[in-house]
Formats: sequence, structure tokens, C-alpha cells
Amino acid sequence: MTHIYLDNAATTPMAKPVIDTMMAQMQQDFGNPSSTHWFGREAHTVMDAAHATLAKSIGAKPTEIVLTSGATEANNTAIMQTAHKRASLGKHIITTAIEHPSVLKPMAALEQEGFNVTYLPVDENGEISLADFDAALDDDTILVSIMLGNNEVGSRQPIAEIGARLADHQAWFHTDATQAYGLLDIDVNALKVDMLSVSAHKINGPKGIGFLYRREGINFPSFLKGGEQETKRRAGTENPPAVAGFAEAVRLITPQEKADRQAKYYGFKKQIIDSLTGAGIDFKVNGPLKADALNHVLNLWFPGVSTYALQTNLDLAGFAISGGSACTAGSMEPSHVLTAMYGADSPRIAESIRISFGAFTTVMDIAQFIDALEKIVTRLRSKTH
Repeated sequence: MTHIYLDNAATTPMAKPVIDTMMAQMQQDFGNPSSTHWFGREAHTVMDAAHATLAKSIGAKPTEIVLTSGATEANNTAIMQTAHKRASLGKHIITTAIEHPSVLKPMAALEQEGFNVTYLPVDENGEISLADFDAALDDDTILVSIMLGNNEVGSRQPIAEIGARLADHQAWFHTDATQAYGLLDIDVNALKVDMLSVSAHKINGPKGIGFLYRREGINFPSFLKGGEQETKRRAGTENPPAVAGFAEAVRLITPQEKADRQAKYYGFKKQIIDSLTGAGIDFKVNGPLKADALNHVLNLWFPGVSTYALQTNLDLAGFAISGGSACTAGSMEPSHVLTAMYGADSPRIAESIRISFGAFTTVMDIAQFIDALEKIVTRLRSKTH
């Protein structure tokens, strides 16, 4: 059986140049970058080059990039350390109801500590209202953390508009750009964000590595206590092979490549939607169907067909898709994103799947997937009528 991978929002397969770069690094430069001898200096050179590459990709300075174990650590660091550092200025934080768990769970922990968190609602496109944001922002607000693009439905938030609103406000502005990085042109200065989180494994890089952009002047103690790596901003021995692989993955995604991928993925969306419509399959799109959305994600509702049954049957047929965020896939909790968009009583919550495309997805993959999807949905529906 041929297995076709359509769960790229969860993680992506590593690109061969990335693997080659990491293998060479492991074989040739194994030194600890903090060591002062030749082996350490060679490894440190790799780290410096990576900082420069990552910084350039978002219009930042190399000194503003803090390497982390991934976006979860970056999000936790930005949120927890900002709250604790700035508690004397206020205890109000603004986020959204559809953030990744690595944002929502730190927020819940801070609420237990006495912080007041506003969770902005979203409409049926998964988008917040700037009017709601304006109403929530007050003199007590010390942090705003709003994702650039959503991992379950592909909706984008008005980050530049929020950044402009916060330009003269005391609140620090953080965005989780994990899903958007590698697809959208991101300039931290244009967006006016103070912090930004990224993970390498979403762009055909290795797992266990990411970064937190921290604008100059955004100061707080290291989230991890230990050594003085990353210029005292993130304790822990660095992983030069993963860092080198991350930088290589970034180099592979040129501005033209980003545009090409967005266009290709939008074409895949249309291919699936047009085929299902033509076949008379009853379905609805969850979230925005816009050319400027995060087009690698397509979330579909099939009324009367359970998420679990559809996902399981597609898996048995050789197709890897998802019912939502991979970080909550092991739980029985309904999608908090779809709940926020459509309400807790909506049947969409238990009858939707997420399809997500990647750099190696082909038109033939999509054609085979559509054929299997139409047959499986028709078969499952026939059993319930």
C-alpha cells in the first residue's frame, strides 16, 4: 500500500539537504560551542552563522534570535517570563480563544497565579475583531500574545494592525508564528512585534529546535536555569547539528518559494473542494477560503460522519490526515478552535478533519486522496441511513 502524508501542519518530513547538513555537522564538528578550544570554536562558528540566517529570515538582528528547543519553549518563555518580569506594571494579558495549547496552558497557569487573561473570541472564519481587541486593551495590560496563523483552520490575525495599536502602549507584543513561518513573508519591524516564536520541524527541518525572537530592550531572566548559553538568555548545551539543519531548512525557502507554495496549496484546496462539490458530497469548509490565508491547511466538515471514523478509514486506506492539533490528538477533548468558532453544541466539532499540505505533496497525491475520501464518506454515510 502507498502511504500519502497529508498532515504537514503537525510536522513535516525533513528535506534531504537538511539531513545532509546535519550528518556532516555530527561527523565533523561535534564540539561544545561553549568550549574555548578549537573544537568548540568550530561549533560556535556554526551557531553564529545560523543566528544570522534565522535573523535575516524575519528582518531581525542576529543578537535578537534566541535558539530554543522549539515553539513550545519559545511560547512558554515569552509568556511566563514577561508576566513575572512585568507584574508590577499590571496583571492583564490579552490572547485569543484559538491559540495553540503551548500558549493557552501557560495562560491558564498564570490565571492560577492571579493574572487576568482576556481570551478574544473569533468569528466563523476563525478571525478576531479589532473592536474586541480595542475594548480589551487597558492601562493594566502588560502582554498581548496572538498567533499569526492558526494551525487547525489556517486563519490569519491582524498582527500588523495590533502592533500599530501597541506602539505607544506599555504591553509587550508576542506572536506565535509557527504555522506561518516559511509560508508568509514576515518582517518583525513591519509587524511591530516584540517577540515571535518559530519551530523548525514545520518547515522540513529537524524536531527539537526553534527560536524566540526578542527585540532589543525586551529583557527578562532565562526561563531555563543553568548555564549562560545564548548570551545568558537560554541555559542548556546547544545542539549544533539541529541548529545547522534549521538554518539549511530556512535557506531552502526563498521568497519566491514561499509564494509558490502558497499558490500551490491554494490550488490543492480548490482541487479538493471542486471535486467534492462536483461529486455531490455534502460538506462545508471550516474557516476562511481566501488566497491569503495559510493555504497549507484545509479543515472540512462532513455532516453525519464522525471525525474518528473518517480519520481511521483514511488511515487504513493509506492517507495520513488529522482531526485537529497534533498536540491534543491523544486526548478526547473536542477541538477548542472549532468550539470557539461555532459553539460547543455544533456538530462540526465531532465531524471535521484537517488536511494539511507540504513541500512534497503532489497533484497526484491529492487526486488519489479525493478518490478515497469520496468513497469513504459515501460508505460511512450509507451505514448511518
